[in-house]
Amino acid sequence: MLAVVGDDAVHRVEGLPGEPAPVGLTLALGRLRALGVTGLRIALPAPGHPLGLSGPPEFNARALEAGEAVVGHGAALGLVPRVREAGPGGDVHVEVVWHCLPVREAPPADVPSLGEAERELAEALREATEVLTRLDVAGSGPVAEAAIDAYRARAEPGRQVLAPGYPPRAVRVLELAQRVGALVSLARTNGHGGAVSASEMAARREALRPVERTARRAQVAAYNSVVEERERGVR
Repeated sequence: MLAVVGDDAVHRVEGLPGEPAPVGLTLALGRLRALGVTGLRIALPAPGHPLGLSGPPEFNARALEAGEAVVGHGAALGLVPRVREAGPGGDVHVEVVWHCLPVREAPPADVPSLGEAERELAEALREATEVLTRLDVAGSGPVAEAAIDAYRARAEPGRQVLAPGYPPRAVRVLELAQRVGALVSLARTNGHGGAVSASEMAARREALRPVERTARRAQVAAYNSVVEERERGVR
């Protein structure tokens, strides 16, 4: 269980059918399995982009506010997290309360296949680097490469970006999505470089928006690939 959520937060689930009060995550996962959930999909929605969601509007609205959600496969239930700090001064801990809500049984919105995600990421990385270099934006070109290399070097040796059982392509896609995400973050935070005019800054934002969207789509495709493969195998 710690391998899934880490040990730096307390997790509880409320609103589970048959459970009148919030329960711990271990019990909640067992209850979800008993209710028919055979897998969990991640959703990473953003304004104007309900990535990974299937409705209804109430669930989508809560997921959009949180910026993330988990959607059950096999039973029409989903979970939306609310993160807060709790405890007295000097003993504050992070608490995550997952709200269980009904979801619509429909394909998740805008999730590509792993093959599509890999091709889109490669193209997005190339285009973004070209555009940002042309705008002379800090966080592109050699600066970005050096920073991204440092980011990758800080990763734990032999770390697993996905749990055992995922296809190798999912690992490649997620690592590339993280690389693209690092480029976006660097371009947004490492100053304006030569993009000093309003039009150049707007061009930078426009260049980054589809790249960030592509990276999020690829992350969802990678994380959900095991469930997607299982679903295709049943058909």
